[in-house]
Amino acid sequence: MYLLSWKENPIREVLAGLVVSFALIPEVIGFTIIEGIDPMIGLVSSFFIAIIVSFLGGRPGMVSAAAGSMALVMVHLVKNYGLEYMFAATVLTGLIQLLLGLCQAQKLMSWIPKPVMLGFVDALAILIFIAQFEHFDHASIFMYGLVIGGILLMVFAPKIITIIPAGLIVIGVLTTVAAVGKLPVSTIGDLGDITPRFSTFHLPMVPWSMETLKIIFPTSLALAFVGMLESLLTAEIVDERTKSDSPKRQELLAQGSANLFSGLFAGVAGCAMIGQTIINLDSKGRGRLSTVVAGVFMMVLIFALRPFLLLVPIAALVAIMSVVAFNTFDWSSINYVKEAPKKDVLIFLVTTISIVATGNLAIGVLVGVLISAVLFVRSISILKVEKEGSTIQISGELFFATTTKMKSKLNALDLEENQLTLDLSQLRIWDSTGAEEMIKYKEKLRSTKQVTVISPNTPSNDLIQSAKLYS
Repeated sequence: MYLLSWKENPIREVLAGLVVSFALIPEVIGFTIIEGIDPMIGLVSSFFIAIIVSFLGGRPGMVSAAAGSMALVMVHLVKNYGLEYMFAATVLTGLIQLLLGLCQAQKLMSWIPKPVMLGFVDALAILIFIAQFEHFDHASIFMYGLVIGGILLMVFAPKIITIIPAGLIVIGVLTTVAAVGKLPVSTIGDLGDITPRFSTFHLPMVPWSMETLKIIFPTSLALAFVGMLESLLTAEIVDERTKSDSPKRQELLAQGSANLFSGLFAGVAGCAMIGQTIINLDSKGRGRLSTVVAGVFMMVLIFALRPFLLLVPIAALVAIMSVVAFNTFDWSSINYVKEAPKKDVLIFLVTTISIVATGNLAIGVLVGVLISAVLFVRSISILKVEKEGSTIQISGELFFATTTKMKSKLNALDLEENQLTLDLSQLRIWDSTGAEEMIKYKEKLRSTKQVTVISPNTPSNDLIQSAKLYS
């Protein structure tokens, strides 16, 4: 299977990787600006991460690099403690992710329900689209013209030319038009200083003490979980689009290895980049070669083809990313909102709005999962208390969320009989809280009445017996 992932159509894979490399550079530069660091740190880090994950990762075709979600987590640390602490935090992030992989943390993904996944995808498409607006600040009419032309090329070029990815055609045509026509439009060269230089092995120059660990650990822990969440969610999307499956534990271990290596070479932490991954898929990149080419050619552009790179108009990348946003958005979600159960629609909308409002994919997903859990608990919090003659029947689900309801209903009963039957045969006890409340109620009854108990099912009865041991 591993060897097969290298044997995809090599020409198609190389061309897909070329398109991705162009799309990576401006986005990575944008993230380094957010962090307040040298653009080359992010670019070189992205090279290492892309290559290592390509070789070690479990999901062929998925692009990993220095990502915006990670940059947002890093801002505070860089601002208050400097680059060396950022490098140390990156190393620790890699170690935490390796530990998470060894502990099978990828299994947590099974707890993310469909409405949250759908919200994640749609919010991501919206964020990609909104991110393009900033490139139109003080833009000339030529910028608008190039973007519209680029979008038209993205849509119609594949109908005429199938060998070359549409993104590569857009970059080539718009760069030629802008350069030959000397159009007043912004280019990649305007984004930031891209001075070719490479990183060497570098142990973070920080005090190796508990005080340093206290400083970097919260950031590293957040980076590890954000990176894990975004990478595994992206892998799920690629699995769905390619109708294949991938080992998520291997992907998590690869992400950890890449971040560890990046930190040891004076770099920043990264994870999967869904926008660039969709570009790769749309360009027919399916194997490991496309993502290797993306990382390698990014360095070729910077070191050997820098004069050409600096001429590429931002309009070309805006056109590509706009089409990517359109293709990423799950348009079937419109019908989903109309037809799905109301609670699922609520989870979907809250997830989408949370991600778009915060700009943080991890926060939105966690909010969605939390609401899903609350609504699930609410839906199963069914408990009935009925009294017929001298028989009290308690049925339904008893756990921490329903104990108050049970006590309220039991206290409202009129118990004049001296002999009572407590029928628990239709009751399911789920946790020690419920078991302890049941024990307390039986003891309360037995203090003044003769009580016959009809036991609940075996698992519930076992919980009651266990609760007796430590109560």
